[in-house]
Amino acid sequence: MQTDEVHRDSATSVRRLYILLAGFEVIPKTISTRDRGARFTICSPICCYLLDTASGWILLDAGYDPLYSRDRELAERYFGSTNMYPPVVEPMHELAFQLGEIGIGFADIRHVVLSHLHLDHTGYLKHLKHAPVYIQRVELAHGFSDARPVSYFPADYDAADIDWQERDGDWELVPGLRLLATRGHTPGHQSALVDLAGSGTIVLPFDAGDLQENFSEEILPGETVDDEAALASIRRLNALAARPRSRMILFHDPVAIQSYKLAPDYYD
Repeated sequence: MQTDEVHRDSATSVRRLYILLAGFEVIPKTISTRDRGARFTICSPICCYLLDTASGWILLDAGYDPLYSRDRELAERYFGSTNMYPPVVEPMHELAFQLGEIGIGFADIRHVVLSHLHLDHTGYLKHLKHAPVYIQRVELAHGFSDARPVSYFPADYDAADIDWQERDGDWELVPGLRLLATRGHTPGHQSALVDLAGSGTIVLPFDAGDLQENFSEEILPGETVDDEAALASIRRLNALAARPRSRMILFHDPVAIQSYKLAPDYYD
């Protein structure tokens, strides 16, 4: 059931939100903005979000495995046939390094939530098999279907020992962390609302829209499975971000990322 009621601050169990910058994708702008920017290539950030909560550490999305870029054979296998550049991941972008700066490791992550199963959101799952992984049911089914596009890397998530926790529609993991079904970019894409005592509500759209113009001008992502649903998701997230003491933090915007607090700094 879809609900946009806001349960704020006093009830939240989320103490801090960290933005982990996990690398950059060098992509045609048209991947982010439908039929716009064909002459431009952008360096799109790859992010994960780490939440310090009363129920333990929660990781939202699992980044991109740098081995696909550093191993020549893997880079050719996964990117050579697509005429795409492998993402750029410097040592400072690796999740183990960034978690260490905060004072934790992979073993400390209690829960993992995936917005969807594209390659830049699933890379570190192999280090997180001790934790339940939450995903929309239709997204998981799509990730294992013959209809999935090349932007899905089953090698990241096709393991029998992943503890999948499937969800349908909007749901809440802990007080202060709500997941919203935002179909459009993929069949089971989900976005997040994070309530913080000081910063208010943070809207995390993930790939419902990559860039600010996706939201300010209602431009569809370059890749969608359902244009009508994708536009509805953009409008829903816009409405939530427009509420008092609310703001949106974009996942893939190369300009916006420069103004955000990055780990080990945080929002609280």
